[in-house]
Amino acid sequence: MDEQLITVATRLVFALLAGGVIGFERSYHGRPAGFRTHILVCSSSTLLILVSVYQWDLLPHAPLETLRIDPTRMAQGIMTGIGFLGGGVIVKERFAVRGLTTAASIWITASIGVVIGMGFYSAAGLGVALTLGALAVFRWVESVMPALRYAKLTARFQRQNLLSLDELCDVIKAHDISPGTPSYQLTDEGKMFEYEMTIRTQDALNLRYLAETLSKMDQVKEFGIIPTGD
Repeated sequence: MDEQLITVATRLVFALLAGGVIGFERSYHGRPAGFRTHILVCSSSTLLILVSVYQWDLLPHAPLETLRIDPTRMAQGIMTGIGFLGGGVIVKERFAVRGLTTAASIWITASIGVVIGMGFYSAAGLGVALTLGALAVFRWVESVMPALRYAKLTARFQRQNLLSLDELCDVIKAHDISPGTPSYQLTDEGKMFEYEMTIRTQDALNLRYLAETLSKMDQVKEFGIIPTGD
């Protein structure tokens, strides 16, 4: 079998496996860009780099001055295209932004595909291992490490029967939650008064307890607690 064909096939199979391993982790956690997406991203990056690496063989009769072996230029084009794909998986849901980690995994999968196409197998293997570590192992580390949890709180009252800001803040602080700077708004033609603020706590369960308390208060006509984050 032709040696070049073996090299090309080896790199494409390696790209398929590398993208599949990373994509499986994303699919397992229910992300929209999962197994097949990462396989295609990694394989396409490898394929495009192979075109750049083997352009002398693909165009044997082309004038020498028209050919320039510079895989880095192809890599720059790949990364630009991946930016559009990554942007498509980032979704803003009211005050929360989701999909950033999946977009980053697509980006590094494309990078791994580039180095596989150039035959840098050791770097590609290390990249796959580090990516899986960041997505899987660091997920557990992130869950146990202390961190502030932020949320957007909105509370609405009848204008004639509202809680003062100090009273509302006392309710918030009683659940080990720190209130932020509020904004104020009259709605429903001046019939309803609304507070809106960013709140933070070290335990996400405190947000649930606060919601339970607010739901039992007759003065609170409507409220919303929306966690922010990926």
